[in-house]
Amino acid sequence: MRNFSHNIVALTLLSTASFAAQAQVLDNGEFEAWNANVPSGWSTIDTGIEVSQESANIYAGSYGAKVRVTTGSQSSTDLRQSIDVSAGQQYQFAVWVKHTEGNVRARLYVDGYQNYSNPAQINQWQQLSYTYTATSSGQIEVGLRFYDVSGFDGSEVVYIDEFTPSNGHSEPPTGSCSEHTVTLTLHTDNYGSETSWELSQQGGNVANGSGYQSNQEYSEDMCLADGDYTFTIYDSYGDGMCCGQGSGSYELSNGSTVLASGGQFTYSQATSFTLGDSDPVDPPPVDGYYSSASGLSGYTLKTELHNLISNHANQGYGAIWGFYDQYARDSYYENDNSILDRYSERPSSTDSYNFISINDQCGSYSREGDCYNREHSFPKSWFGGKVEPMNSDVHHIFASDGYVNAKRGSYPFGEVGSASYTSSNGSKLGAARSGLGYSGTVFEPIDEFKGDFARAHFYMATRYQDRIAGWKNNSTYGSAVLDGSSNKVFSSWALTMLLQWHQQDPVSQAEIDRNNGAYNHQGNRNPYIDHPEFAALIWQ
Repeated sequence: MRNFSHNIVALTLLSTASFAAQAQVLDNGEFEAWNANVPSGWSTIDTGIEVSQESANIYAGSYGAKVRVTTGSQSSTDLRQSIDVSAGQQYQFAVWVKHTEGNVRARLYVDGYQNYSNPAQINQWQQLSYTYTATSSGQIEVGLRFYDVSGFDGSEVVYIDEFTPSNGHSEPPTGSCSEHTVTLTLHTDNYGSETSWELSQQGGNVANGSGYQSNQEYSEDMCLADGDYTFTIYDSYGDGMCCGQGSGSYELSNGSTVLASGGQFTYSQATSFTLGDSDPVDPPPVDGYYSSASGLSGYTLKTELHNLISNHANQGYGAIWGFYDQYARDSYYENDNSILDRYSERPSSTDSYNFISINDQCGSYSREGDCYNREHSFPKSWFGGKVEPMNSDVHHIFASDGYVNAKRGSYPFGEVGSASYTSSNGSKLGAARSGLGYSGTVFEPIDEFKGDFARAHFYMATRYQDRIAGWKNNSTYGSAVLDGSSNKVFSSWALTMLLQWHQQDPVSQAEIDRNNGAYNHQGNRNPYIDHPEFAALIWQ
């Protein structure tokens, strides 16, 4: 997949309310001009930040700005300049931001404090934008302020580039797009300020828009390269754009081809589409991958599978977000390209909420639907905490609602007799049912995903059979599931249940695709997805 051609993007806004053409108002907004390592035109650089010229991490052109935030005192972290505006004129301000650690956020300043960046989107460009209407002629201040968030250690780098409209920024002439011209036509309802949108691609945000006026028509052209994209429209109140409060609508098109359209939704509506030909993914080597295990059974088979999958390439915990963005999308139930969360997905009805990839990463949460997290289905306390490679092994780490993830905690999977908590899709936490063989608190996923979690446990027992015998006493709940051996691995009650779940919930297409993605991500496979019969050959 080719990257989006940042240097040829054209965003043209047209409004029935005389939405003005972009005035060239910022001085050196593209950060190409520097004098003694200070960006020309930027008159306010507070003492709590250090700004320097950057040539590697840039969005467009030859240079950008590297901002090192050195204090949590938010009154001393501004980067601003004064500009002239005309009364009644509308201005569309935008800037591209790239976070490196995720413990600082940027806030757009346009004659007052406006939109925040998402600090969880690290190592990827995101755009902040704001539509400003001047109430009087004169000067206003425009720029950014940087805010510390939990985890800030006193020094963090944020890259910024292409603060528009700028006197050094040049849009390409009409017709200069050599790839795909995609047009967004937006008709706002009675509450235009509630509407926003984003266009994303694997790895991050491509473009977005917000700050719209009510009952207006907007048209925006974007020049896009070949690739797979997701367009998401949002309504902050939750009543869409049509039809309770006006008759708003949107349409995204490429020539005569409509890529996405609508208006009647609640909080968001996501549509995926492909432009041109996407780069093919190399097929996973299932054929021949298990040839050395042919004819084996029992723990001999398990050992051979361990030898085949034990040397995977650990990508690190932070890379899991990117794995989810590419391989944890819902193309199976609602088919809306939202994040597939096994703790909230309703297989036969509409989900209570949907998570948008990247944007809805946790983050803090206080209830279901706030954000999605990285759920160690085999809890990390069982293997001793944040120990690699287990802590980052995607074969057992599923995208899940942050709040439900916290409810599950490190309790064993099991079958609940009396529930103390039930999630929106029916997952339960509570006392184990009578006859399970375990009497403590357990967490029970819905039937649709029980096999998924059982096969993840079988994977862990096989991939880490050289060390799993030593995990039994790491935690009380892990001790209840593990038997302290490297062969059988599981206590009898847990093994019996997992084998039942494995049989009753067969391998799904979602698991197959996820397993292929895991192979592309870290170079090994879950044998019990490729060959479900291995479980019985080993443990029965």
